Amino acid sequence: MNFNEHYNLRGKHSFLSPSNYHWLNYDDAKLKDAHISANAAKEGTELHKLAEDMIKHKVMPEEKQETLSMYIRDAIYYELQPERLLYFSDRCFGTADAISFDERNGFLRIHDLKTGLKTPGSMNQLLIYAAIFCHEYGIQPEDIDSELRIYQFNDVFITKPTAEEVRNVMNRIDYCDRYIHTLENGGL
Repeated sequence: MNFNEHYNLRGKHSFLSPSNYHWLNYDDAKLKDAHISANAAKEGTELHKLAEDMIKHKVMPEEKQETLSMYIRDAIYYELQPERLLYFSDRCFGTADAISFDERNGFLRIHDLKTGLKTPGSMNQLLIYAAIFCHEYGIQPEDIDSELRIYQFNDVFITKPTAEEVRNVMNRIDYCDRYIHTLENGGL
């Protein structure tokens, strides 16, 4: 048998995928909701790429009280770097939407763009980025200040975590990483 190659589809996933077989049991309403969510995720990926390019090339959007515009304007204004991978281990890493660290003033800034309209973002995600950053670059959270921002619902949600909050997440990362490492190597 000579199977068709479908080169144009390599690396892609279909909505009605065999590996995501739950759609077999969806009624029309659930199928519609799932399709809307999948399209929102795709649009979110495209908007993140657009934001990355605009920040990288310092293309300032119009002054609008709109999530994407606010996010891009602030990232350019604060001179953040878009889409930066932060690494602790092969079990714990992630990409911050936009980040900067002012070494002279000891100030870490992390911004996150949320394009979905349903679920509010969580500062826990940004706390994890801050903790991974401190781990990766050998920075003590007690020696710096941080500001974390989530851009969503045409608003900006800001928190300034304490050193203790960041340290607690660093400790949790240490523990969970060691635990998973032990599991992966046949322990426990």
